[in-house]
Amino acid sequence: MKTEELIKQCIKNNRTAQNELFRKYKDVLYFTSLKYCRNEADAEDNLHDAFVTIFQKIKTYKGKGSFEGWMKRITIYKAIDAYKANKHVPTELKDDILEDTTITSDLLEIPLDTLLTCIQELPDQYRLVFNLYQLDGYSHKEVADLLNISENTSKSNYHRAKHILREKITAITQTMNLKEPNNER
Repeated sequence: MKTEELIKQCIKNNRTAQNELFRKYKDVLYFTSLKYCRNEADAEDNLHDAFVTIFQKIKTYKGKGSFEGWMKRITIYKAIDAYKANKHVPTELKDDILEDTTITSDLLEIPLDTLLTCIQELPDQYRLVFNLYQLDGYSHKEVADLLNISENTSKSNYHRAKHILREKITAITQTMNLKEPNNER
């Protein structure tokens, strides 16, 4: 079935169509969940919660924009809601942390699963800000609104996340370089 037909059938609560929609998009939405969740178990829970909401709200999808993008937003919002539901202490950093940090081409040398693990290991708010801003293209104002933090806190958390990732990536690439055989004679 084409996506448009799947949507129509899902609106009618057709279980076969819902199953097909799930199978078609579960991997993409699971990867989105992995970016925002601390571990695979949390990502699986988030994926489940996202699909429950997708099926409940599918009749509100107006056909404008990408259906996959609509589902990704739901998945991201579910992860943010779970983060907000947990009692956490907001991370407030001073503006002096905003020095420019750049993640270099070392990323190209690191396997994707290793990079994802590095992102998952970030403190929760850093991870959410980094993913929303860097990977999903939200502005700092939008990130601040979503997470109920100030725009400056969003910027600070983003730069701190980049700094932590750069340190992790540097350590990983140094370890990788030590393991490579020396080709000099």
